[in-house]
Amino acid sequence: MIVDVDMNNLAAAANIHSVSWIESHRAFCSPDFIDMHTPQHQRQYLHRKMANGSRVYMLIDGTPVGIVSVTGSLIEDLYVLPEKQNMGYGTALLQYAIGQCAGKPTLWILENNIGAARLYRRMGFRETGKTNAITDELNEVELILE
Repeated sequence: MIVDVDMNNLAAAANIHSVSWIESHRAFCSPDFIDMHTPQHQRQYLHRKMANGSRVYMLIDGTPVGIVSVTGSLIEDLYVLPEKQNMGYGTALLQYAIGQCAGKPTLWILENNIGAARLYRRMGFRETGKTNAITDELNEVELILE
């Protein structure tokens, strides 16, 4: 079941975001930067996004397992708890998010995020050619659903 995130379940969504973000970024972010991404920090981040018009959704299968946000046609914050990955939850969240987009769905991924790239390409997303430098060695890449 996918539900809207609101003030009643924001803490659960923030916990998913924190745990998943830390796991996915640990290999290339500094320990100090990793340590900043506590559930409380991610709660503030998600709260700001919602206050600025983003819609945040949470997938629950007995317990909360993943989140995604949509702003217009931009899909962001697709995170599934590490122990729940490769079980179809990311696909379900992505399909749901695509249905919430106002136009052609777009998203940005880190170029080293092989698992996410595999999911997005399988779902029909293709690179647009746009990139943003995150560090001197790492870019994020824009994808669009064609």
